[in-house]
Amino acid sequence: MHEFMHRLGGLGDVDPLQYSGPAWSPYLVGALIGVLSMLTFYFSNKPIGASTAYARIAGMIGLAVAPKHTRSLKYFEGKPPKVGWELMLVLAVVAGAFLAAWTGGELTGKFLPAMWQDRFGSDSYLLRTLVTLAGGVLMAFGARMAGGCTSGHGISGTLQLAIGSWVSAICFFIGGIVAAMLMYAT
Repeated sequence: MHEFMHRLGGLGDVDPLQYSGPAWSPYLVGALIGVLSMLTFYFSNKPIGASTAYARIAGMIGLAVAPKHTRSLKYFEGKPPKVGWELMLVLAVVAGAFLAAWTGGELTGKFLPAMWQDRFGSDSYLLRTLVTLAGGVLMAFGARMAGGCTSGHGISGTLQLAIGSWVSAICFFIGGIVAAMLMYAT
């Protein structure tokens, strides 16, 4: 298994199993996500989810660029583009990621992680940008098609024992493993 993980991590010196960073405990983070989910259900009676925030951002941009067309879209009839709790959640996730990286000593200021550089070279900025954008577009498309994102299905849906969410979460892991193998395996 160690050899497989080393190969998955790249061809050279970077071994993901020998990570030396003082990352936050996954047990603590998992417990905090569980508490956040319980509080969200208790206070708002809504599950945690992020993909709606991106649809709302697109709607707000649409209102600024093409208001007549945006108002005519069926999706925005019942869900008008506005700053809601979902957008605040996404902003809090970004702020929390920064805080975690800063307090965990992982704030490197580098655009290309060591595993990426080891596999694709230290001058692959354009490739990294294109892969990141393509991955984001595919994730957003998949989230809209699946009726939820990794947080909506993977956290809230699985906590509610929703079969569709469990299937989605399993598919997230399978997709991540396949993508990592395609990108990093020899």
